[in-house]
Amino acid sequence: QVQLVESGGRLVQAGEFLRLSCEASTHNPRPWTLGWFRQAPGKEREFVAAINWSGTSVVYADSVKDRFTISRANVKGPINLEMRNLKLEDTAVYYCAVDINQPWMAAQTVEDYDYWGQGTQVTVSS
Repeated sequence: QVQLVESGGRLVQAGEFLRLSCEASTHNPRPWTLGWFRQAPGKEREFVAAINWSGTSVVYADSVKDRFTISRANVKGPINLEMRNLKLEDTAVYYCAVDINQPWMAAQTVEDYDYWGQGTQVTVSS
């Protein structure tokens, strides 16, 4: 079992910067990939970014590439998602998730992930 808690979501204006953080905790430490997803009202949950266990594989959705950065300081520390030049279409609930079966990959589909946080709301206004 892995518990995930997201934080940092809030109301911001278009063009601003925001950092989300995901803290993971477990009684059974093991390698995993961590991903960020988002879900806007009336839409399906979509992939945003992922980083594998070693940090050697990082993948971004085309819609956020060059604006968002996923990072981890160490294997036990929080995973951050830095979001620059935020757009109205970035408004969504952001979720972090863990893939324990493919820690060497940065998987991009919802089905690949085994544990999910409760989400944090990001709202971008004009």
